[in-house]
Amino acid sequence: MARKEGSGAAPESHLPVAPATFQILLTLVDGERHGYAIMKEVAERTGGVVRLGPGTLYGALKRLLEGGLVEEGGERADPELGDERRRYYRLTERGLAVARAEARRLEAMVRAARQKKLIGPEPA
Repeated sequence: MARKEGSGAAPESHLPVAPATFQILLTLVDGERHGYAIMKEVAERTGGVVRLGPGTLYGALKRLLEGGLVEEGGERADPELGDERRRYYRLTERGLAVARAEARRLEAMVRAARQKKLIGPEPA
């Protein structure tokens, strides 16, 4: 995703999405977050299996910004940290479309794995 895609390019042109990048997009579906909150939510949601370090997070965010999938929501004070300013990020419509396309791609892969009996049937 290092190169900027034209606004008319299909969301599928961004696929596949790197796992860490998908985790970031997934986090931002719920609204704006600052970097530390993104790292924290990913770790919590994955039970600590995925831990984004600052280099991975901010490198991915830079590429997402360049690709028009994420935009900055500005800086503001973080109430949990007193007066410290945080930069916030949010999904663009294009970013949401790419996240949905990637989720559908992953769903199809899981369906194929189930058909091949690599994993069990869907949970009830």
